[in-house]
Amino acid sequence: INYLRMHGALTWGDGGELHDVINIYRKYGAVPQSVYSGLINGATVNNFDKMQKDLEGYLKEIVESEKVPANWKEVFEQKMDTYLGAVPKTFLYNGKMYDPQSFAKEVVGLQDEKYIEMLSVEHKPKYQNTLMAVPDNWSYDYAFNVNMEDIIRTIDYALSKGYTVGWGADVSEKYFSWRNGLALVPEKDYNDLTEAEQKDYFHVYWNEKEITPELRQQGFDNYETTDDHAMHIVGLAKDQKGREYYIVKNSWGADNDNKGYLYVSKNYVRYKTMSILVNQKGTPKDLLKKYKKAGYIS
Repeated sequence: INYLRMHGALTWGDGGELHDVINIYRKYGAVPQSVYSGLINGATVNNFDKMQKDLEGYLKEIVESEKVPANWKEVFEQKMDTYLGAVPKTFLYNGKMYDPQSFAKEVVGLQDEKYIEMLSVEHKPKYQNTLMAVPDNWSYDYAFNVNMEDIIRTIDYALSKGYTVGWGADVSEKYFSWRNGLALVPEKDYNDLTEAEQKDYFHVYWNEKEITPELRQQGFDNYETTDDHAMHIVGLAKDQKGREYYIVKNSWGADNDNKGYLYVSKNYVRYKTMSILVNQKGTPKDLLKKYKKAGYIS
């Protein structure tokens, strides 16, 4: 809808933000994968490239024609069903009939209103909701703007209380390695390294660069920090020298050195976090109090 409302001047693709999971869950509910896999005609993987080109192509035709058909939503959904199959209106699960909304409420039980999305930027007031100014925020959602160290405090607090954290981040840096399962911010810039140092980049111990709010903001402003990917922070670990890393579950398979997980230093999180999504019960009490004071929850 927003694509047409913006006359096509909106990013189109597979990308999204952490809040999209909550928003879609709230609006449409949930369906077990055993009932609806999104795979049809014997396919084992989706051809999203082809699907997205088809869907965007249809919307572009509408924009260019400057005439919006009354049935465009129905046509759009039919195109999606061609690639993913029709979403069942009702289904049998463990001997009981559900629809997506009742399944979400009775089986999944996720309280969507209990989650807070946070970001940290210096050009907007702190402890207020601010627009997430990134291309994949196609829903134009806002997130709670906090200090850089509040991001770290929140993740640590959530993990200590048994909660995990959704993490949106930049993964385009030379010092983020999926293959090695490691991300950190070496004190020495990659381009200043010798060829031998670059070759052994993830096999030696580096002191890390000091990350300040100003350096973090500079990364946003000059496009060095980009909104790339969302992952799942599930734990905390220390290396032999006591440096702490977050244990991060990725969605790129299990063929890296850590079988699908990464160790991400706290300085990398300070520097390259775009947003986090956390349960209110996993939020430090002082931040939750500020969130309530701002009027976002009662």
